[in-house]
Amino acid sequence: MTPSAGEAAPDAWDIAVAPLDLAARVDEALAVQAQAFGLSDEEVAVRRHIVQRHLASPGARALGATTTEGRLVGFVYGMPNDRAQWWSTVVEPYLRRAGNDAWLTDSFTITELHVLPAYQRRGIGRRLITTLTDAAAEPRSILSAVDTESPARALYRKLGYQDLARRVLFPSAPCPYAVMGAHLPLRRW
Repeated sequence: MTPSAGEAAPDAWDIAVAPLDLAARVDEALAVQAQAFGLSDEEVAVRRHIVQRHLASPGARALGATTTEGRLVGFVYGMPNDRAQWWSTVVEPYLRRAGNDAWLTDSFTITELHVLPAYQRRGIGRRLITTLTDAAAEPRSILSAVDTESPARALYRKLGYQDLARRVLFPSAPCPYAVMGAHLPLRRW
């Protein structure tokens, strides 16, 4: 059951965080991302192919946050960073200018982290990202986030992520991003 406006979401501890077969549940995950990030149907279609390509990367892992009924309300996925991947090639010049391009080596990349709006601010995103990075063999983690002061950026900072480069422009993205990095394990507070 989806909480409606004004109706409370279930307690965050009633939400299970566990490995997710993202290939099998890609449409559900993208529906979460579309609601959380405001994506159009066209953007979702493009991202479906991107997710499928990422899942073929060595070490790619995904976790889902599900209700007791099995409804996906959040997900995270990532992989060991590969400097040849598209994302790395876009952010590398920005990181180099800031003196932080070494972060592209021996890092675990958080590719996507999204929680449905009705379930946000309940610790679910924190549980997803910390559980995923706790299993990483790499000594640090990197990610990109919209370069605004948002609840997501505040969460990343609390976990130990710091800005490595700002005003990063991705082709066709409507706004700039920040690249952030943290040493693992992430902070607990």
